Amino acid sequence: MDLAKSLHPDVVLMDVRMPELDGLEATRQILSDEGTNRIRVLILTTFDLDEYVYEGLRAGASGFVLKDMEPSEFIGAVHIIARGDSLLAPSITKRLIAEFATRWRPPKQEASRRLAELTEREREVLVLVARGLNNDEIAEELVISPATSKTHVSRIMSKLEARDRAQLVVIAYETGLAIVS
Repeated sequence: MDLAKSLHPDVVLMDVRMPELDGLEATRQILSDEGTNRIRVLILTTFDLDEYVYEGLRAGASGFVLKDMEPSEFIGAVHIIARGDSLLAPSITKRLIAEFATRWRPPKQEASRRLAELTEREREVLVLVARGLNNDEIAEELVISPATSKTHVSRIMSKLEARDRAQLVVIAYETGLAIVS
């Protein structure tokens, strides 16, 4: 945490289990501090447990990957997080979607109010983000330019006060905008 405060890296690699402070709490503290809240956190762990994934995302982590990935995939993951996108290991993504589908509950009033600030096009884009599409794929789906897609995603993140695409996915499912059938 001291290094994050003094060096201001683009990405912090965070292990879940650490000796003095667990990685989930460290992530929460880094991202709640005004001086370090723009840092992207990629959680890297051997522990493929749902509660770690959910707590990591709630803490604001931009990604969650497992240590058994290939070195080239790991480097790619760091680049994805550094450019502001989110990443979950494929096995985690599948479980996360299934879990949201089974735990769906009516939208919270505050989240619903914030969704009301979105235009119809922004809602369409948010649903596509929740489906896991990147900016180029969203552009192709909606027949718009990739730059326009990126602008929509940025505006949605601003309106919903989301740090990254992972938080947009959580908001989309928690509010019922994106429902897995």
